[in-house]
Amino acid sequence: MAHPAEEKARFIIGDEYSDEKIIWEDSIEVEECMHDIDDDEFVYESEQFTWRAAIVGSLLGCVVAASNLYLGLKIGWTFGAALWGSIFGFLILKSISRVTGTIFGPKENTICQAAATSAGGLSNGFVTAIPAMYRMGLMGDSTPQDDVVALLLWTASAAFFGMFFAVPLRSYFVIHQDLAFPTPRAAAETIKNLHRAGSAAAKDARDSGLAMAASFFTAVVWSVLGFFIPGIFGTVHILYSIGKAVGFTNMMDADAKWGWALSWDFAFFGAGLMTPASTVFSFMLGDLIAYGIAGPIMTSTGYLTGRSGFPAPPAVASAQSWFLWPGVALMVFTAFSELGTRGPALYHGVVGGFREGRNLIRKLRNKEPLTSNSGYASMDNTPENEMIPMSWWMGGLVVFGIFTVLVMLFGFNVPVYATIGAIFMSFLLAFVALQASGETDINPTGTVAKTTQLVFSHIPGADLQTIQKTNLMCANIAASVCSQAVDMVGDLKTAHLIGASPRAMLGAQLTGSVFAIGIAIPLFIVYTKAYPCVLDPTATNCQFGVPAVVAWESVCKILTGDGRVPQASMITAIVSSLLAIANVIVRVKFVPEAWKPYWINLNAVGLGLINPSPAIPVAMLIGWSAGQIWKRTSSATHERLMYSISAGLIAGVGISGLLNAALTIGGVKEGPIKTGCGHPELGYVLC
Repeated sequence: MAHPAEEKARFIIGDEYSDEKIIWEDSIEVEECMHDIDDDEFVYESEQFTWRAAIVGSLLGCVVAASNLYLGLKIGWTFGAALWGSIFGFLILKSISRVTGTIFGPKENTICQAAATSAGGLSNGFVTAIPAMYRMGLMGDSTPQDDVVALLLWTASAAFFGMFFAVPLRSYFVIHQDLAFPTPRAAAETIKNLHRAGSAAAKDARDSGLAMAASFFTAVVWSVLGFFIPGIFGTVHILYSIGKAVGFTNMMDADAKWGWALSWDFAFFGAGLMTPASTVFSFMLGDLIAYGIAGPIMTSTGYLTGRSGFPAPPAVASAQSWFLWPGVALMVFTAFSELGTRGPALYHGVVGGFREGRNLIRKLRNKEPLTSNSGYASMDNTPENEMIPMSWWMGGLVVFGIFTVLVMLFGFNVPVYATIGAIFMSFLLAFVALQASGETDINPTGTVAKTTQLVFSHIPGADLQTIQKTNLMCANIAASVCSQAVDMVGDLKTAHLIGASPRAMLGAQLTGSVFAIGIAIPLFIVYTKAYPCVLDPTATNCQFGVPAVVAWESVCKILTGDGRVPQASMITAIVSSLLAIANVIVRVKFVPEAWKPYWINLNAVGLGLINPSPAIPVAMLIGWSAGQIWKRTSSATHERLMYSISAGLIAGVGISGLLNAALTIGGVKEGPIKTGCGHPELGYVLC
């Protein structure tokens, strides 16, 4: 799911390059081309789509793809590549344009950003449904290496179907509703300021680029050093060391058995740096309840078996499996309640979905389109020759719709009617996701997935394995389509604000999708080969907590009648559901606007309950605290550089994680320098 911090994203960055500014007077052609930005402020670009922008953006997106797979497997969060592609793309392409003596303007920068978004945003299925199927034995005895063809075809289906799916939605959400789309709007403002000739923020642009690069390489170097020197650069076991010094066994257990340690995970330092306080502290609260207070107490009485894992009967549960259901209940009912409180917007989105579907049919029959009386109208001043022809996206939808049906049938044994049903559900749910994302910048893919799983929980006459594959893969279709649709429509919103061509954007998205398909499978294979515990449900010690995978797997088992929930856990989940609904109603209806940023986030609490790695919220809290200290000591540099540093740290850890995985596959051993690793004879093994 997309990170909630994106709601706060604001970037003001600029660059000065008056030597490339060209003043065009009395030019009708320029006036027509520069219809959304001032023609006397930016260079005139005769071409918008360029291969250099598309390829640079795609390569930058591949870096984000590596980071998203790492972060998605660790905690279930992913980050968009729009601002990463905008800023780093500017630095690279600006340098290229100076060397080659060519024009580089905001529209070409937008192409780079769109390619980065497309290449970096295809990780959804590989951190949810697909590893869940391997963990459940639904793929037989095969490994990802054995299933490369099926996974490759699925990735192509998700990439291209979701992309073409988004094109007709532009008219409704970008033009007719003119929703805010905070992050795409921030990307547009960032690109404008980067290219604003004579801008006073030129130094800010250079500083932001240097800060992003420095944080990126710092994270890479530190994380690789952590592979060779895990006791110093990896995880610092402070509580264990203190407990050992004073002879306090419970403190040693908190570290050794429950995971309360300091991990030098710069990705989560970066995430905490830009995450709102309510999310950070709520996430910490969830982990504290499950793995700091209630879990240890329940384990000490013999009721639970320990911190993590999914033990078989007669054992009741571990803390992870027991708190999974209250956590999922908090997350799902919070998301549904958020949508419910926006009843008029939700109704408007669903009705609009039906109307747009009817308009597609009416357009094919050369009839006038149905109009909306909602009051959300706005003028689309995009020239006709820059629009995406209906034959292009309609043909793409038909071809890749059929392609998806065939891939699901022959690759995953999902019935044809189920795939068609999932596609139609995706269309309606995409309107819900875009409505929510356009208004709040939060994409409710988790809600979309759980809704689809609920619909496909039973298939008449099918065996259990087919039902479970259908349940997971149909939800995968819906979640992937909604994720791609939100990303692609967001790109089209950025393009609309800058005046870039939708047709050129489609070319950038196509290029980025090709790179995404090429990188997604190798990344997944590398991580699962280096860390087999990702696909092993019996593993009790794994570098990746895979909370999103576990949630999908467990929901699938319960809905299809193949799972068992402890009675007390189920009662707690019911209470949590009611609490989530009440919390949203109270926050929306009664909490003053000034207090809302500090109000408890039960969605984040739920994520903490199902995350068995307390070191992650600890790292985020450290990042947030560092950000607050920075903000109080130098608010100006915090405003200018904080997001750039965050993006660099997150991307750097993704690349270093890939390097460490490659070292593991190559048989390279961790270094001998280890400190505070405990006493194996007493059950303490930390390093």
